[in-house]
Amino acid sequence: MQSSSRPSSRHQQLTRLAGTVLQPGFVGTTVPDWVRRAIADGLTSVVLFGRNIVDPEQVARLTAQLRAENRDLIIAIDEEAGDVTRLEAWTGSSRPGNLALGAVDDIDLTESVARDIGRELHAAGISLNYAPSADVNSNPLNPVIGARSFGARTDVVSRHTAAWVRGLQSAGVAACAKHFPGHGDTAVDSHHGLPQVSAGAEEIAATALPPFVAAMEAGVRAVMTAHLLAPAYDPELPATLSPRILVDLLRGELGFDGLVVTDGIEMSAVTARYGIDGATVRAVTGGADAVCVGGEHAGEAIFHQLTEALVGAVLDGTLPEARICEAAARVAEFAAWSGSRMRAVAADDAASDIGLVAARRALRVRTEQGRESVLPLVGAPHVVELSPTMNLAVDGQTPWGVAAPLSDLLPGTTSVRLTEADLAESGDLADLADRPDRPDRSGLPDLLERKVLDPAAERSLVVVVRDAARHDWMSAAMNRLLGSRPDAVVVEMGVPNGAAPGAVHLVTHGATRVSGLAAAEFLAGRR
Repeated sequence: MQSSSRPSSRHQQLTRLAGTVLQPGFVGTTVPDWVRRAIADGLTSVVLFGRNIVDPEQVARLTAQLRAENRDLIIAIDEEAGDVTRLEAWTGSSRPGNLALGAVDDIDLTESVARDIGRELHAAGISLNYAPSADVNSNPLNPVIGARSFGARTDVVSRHTAAWVRGLQSAGVAACAKHFPGHGDTAVDSHHGLPQVSAGAEEIAATALPPFVAAMEAGVRAVMTAHLLAPAYDPELPATLSPRILVDLLRGELGFDGLVVTDGIEMSAVTARYGIDGATVRAVTGGADAVCVGGEHAGEAIFHQLTEALVGAVLDGTLPEARICEAAARVAEFAAWSGSRMRAVAADDAASDIGLVAARRALRVRTEQGRESVLPLVGAPHVVELSPTMNLAVDGQTPWGVAAPLSDLLPGTTSVRLTEADLAESGDLADLADRPDRPDRSGLPDLLERKVLDPAAERSLVVVVRDAARHDWMSAAMNRLLGSRPDAVVVEMGVPNGAAPGAVHLVTHGATRVSGLAAAEFLAGRR
């Protein structure tokens, strides 16, 4: 007689199906025992985050341990390059992001950069990359897409999305176009709230959907959903949870038959209303095949919690069993394809400088008439970097900026990085040094008042801003500096705001480490 405390065979079967559709993260740089057990019980996917990564060699060891449990295990990562990097979270990205590639507008270059990313991911044992962003950044104040997009024009985003997909997948790594049906025309960060796209269906079809169609035509095998409300299609449910968007639109009208994976299911855009359990169940019910979780909630407890939520939903009729079976079958099909694709493509760990080439080509420079002699910089400058708060897609610890590479090229360069909080506390730039509790500000009065803000100062001033158009405090601080030092150089990283302040205005189209290096080279006259 079977013990009542043991799960029934039906419960075990449903548990296995639930484990197949979840894509959990975990903590640590080696494989936890619970992940090994879960793989044995049907877990088909895992997701790596910056917390799992020390360097490429360690990642390769980690993925080898995972594949020892299942050679076709889907090992995913969010490696857009540019501002969103996981492999290079601690060093800064060696490749510019999508906005820089769109600014150059050379599809061969974009394909080469994506192939280089794929080469590195392949060597690290990663089979699925949650990239590229196919969003058309039509709202310049967008707080979460910005430089992650190839640009504000649908045709540019479409051709570069297709090139990125081709390049990445040529290296044996599956691409995932995101965030369907398009996150570019939004003004809310879905990590914190529910964005809404107010455009009608015809406008969305003409502006936001073409890049996804281009990705499909290029052979993309996965699409990631957006946590946003698009009332033109569904006035009630966010896209991630909406059968009208995932089934009727994506699969029906557009004919996509690949893997549909959610954006991080723990994000507030969906959990604030439905909870993480409810959002997970509704996503699978609505047409998603795989549920990404683990950016903010990682570990065995949340994995089992969501597994039981899915099993319970099937048992009480909320989630049709046929739907979870369909989702699990599609995940298994994708796993077999991506595993065989990785094995079919030879690993290539050759180093490449394509990232620096692309970053150099993305630079745009305007020099105020009569100020041509400002560059190249003569002697070591002082650099003031104005730093915004990053959204959760971007690791706030990832190195960026111009000060560090300029220090290498022009020894003696001094710098300070200021945030909105710094300026709010001090009231003015020149008052910051009067705070003895801020040791990193030592010497600032001399630099800001005598060597920097003084128009007669001999030391050149470089002002670095990041997405200044979205931050009034940053624009105000920049104008304060330029008011005293009209001879200053402005380096604009992120989405350019269209204005061109400063004696020299340099636009990098992104804030990656390599974009900062390209800008520093130009300022120092080293290229």
